[in-house]
Amino acid sequence: MPAREEKAKTIEEIKENLSGSSSAILIDYKGLTVEEVTELRKEFRENGVHYKVYKNTLMQIAARQLNMEDLIPYLKGQTAVAFGTEDPVAPAKILAKNMEKLNKMEFKVGLVDGKVIDVDEIKTLAELPSREELLARMLRGMNAPLSGLVTVLSGTIRSLVNTLNAVKEKKEA
Repeated sequence: MPAREEKAKTIEEIKENLSGSSSAILIDYKGLTVEEVTELRKEFRENGVHYKVYKNTLMQIAARQLNMEDLIPYLKGQTAVAFGTEDPVAPAKILAKNMEKLNKMEFKVGLVDGKVIDVDEIKTLAELPSREELLARMLRGMNAPLSGLVTVLSGTIRSLVNTLNAVKEKKEA
């Protein structure tokens, strides 16, 4: 395949990933060893995050075609992108955890539902609970009133049974 066709295909892939993801976090990954990148990619795969390194010039072309010019100033140096398709919080969480551990990568910029977010907003995003945690909290919150209702109703039923037993014993005596 000629180089021009390959570049056009890559630009289309970038556009699909940027527009089809709920979040995208761009990082500077300089200093990472092959083993560290492999471990990072494995963690991304396990959490439904797509991680890719693209040429900045191709990223710039794709950003222009998607009217995301706000990304262009950040497309310098070594750039890798983590796309969150299932959970928009997952890429930020994984990267923040690994940045703390490895002390080598840096956030450049993020994209959440087509809106560009800065480093502070990415860090805030990383602190949010995951989708699963939020669902568990919601279910706990919904379950609490129900279990309270069951407790109240069982107490009422127990009282009724005790009263009926007392009436029965009184009639038998």
